[in-house]
Amino acid sequence: MTPERPVLLEIEDLHVSVGDREILRGVDLEIAEGETHVLLGPNGSGKSTLLNTIVGMPGYRITRGSIRFKGADLAGLEIDERARLGIGIAFQRPPAVRGVRLRQMLDVAAGGELSGAEVSALDDDLSLGHMLERDVNMGFSGGEAKRSEMAQLLAQMPELSLFDEPESGVDLDNIAVVGGAMNTLLKSEERIAERKRAGLIITHTGHILEYVNADVAHVLYAGRLACKGNPLDLIEEISSHGYDACVGCKLCQSL
Repeated sequence: MTPERPVLLEIEDLHVSVGDREILRGVDLEIAEGETHVLLGPNGSGKSTLLNTIVGMPGYRITRGSIRFKGADLAGLEIDERARLGIGIAFQRPPAVRGVRLRQMLDVAAGGELSGAEVSALDDDLSLGHMLERDVNMGFSGGEAKRSEMAQLLAQMPELSLFDEPESGVDLDNIAVVGGAMNTLLKSEERIAERKRAGLIITHTGHILEYVNADVAHVLYAGRLACKGNPLDLIEEISSHGYDACVGCKLCQSL
């Protein structure tokens, strides 16, 4: 029997509004140490809102409920404070940062200057090459921007990594590179008892799960987590019958 793992992220009755529109309407979620969770749901259901709220992006207003990380309430903490606690994010559309080279950003993510060997290791894994001396994401292709995001997460090595559609806008070669970096970060090929870092992955297609093992998937529907189940089984069900049929289906009710 697998011993109970400490809970890293605990979300309770979370309601979030953007402007005057309520997006999340009572989300409850727990992610334990070493677990990788997948978040599915139709466009507009609130998946990115959930990740942005966890990381503390401005414009996302919690009207009810709480988010706790390692037992600490995140309310009132700025993005950099949450990062120092051990939360990292790879955005679906990462912003460009003029005047800051990727090499400098990696030092910031790591909390101190990386050694030449450490930068070389990131370059070997992600083929960063000339990107290191370019302004962060300025003129980057979709694949380059994703590799830049993954390099920053690998430099940071957060205890909880949030991935917003890591396969979006990239070709198959880059999906494989990104998936390999996620495996390095999450150690998802190891037994869960040996893992420490956790992840939450938004995916529409499920392609990234060909490279990253996930423990459980949740369906976010109309602002609430409607059900959970085996990631690959749920993706197959949704592909065949859509989200309306998936919510409350036998695959979800059986877990």
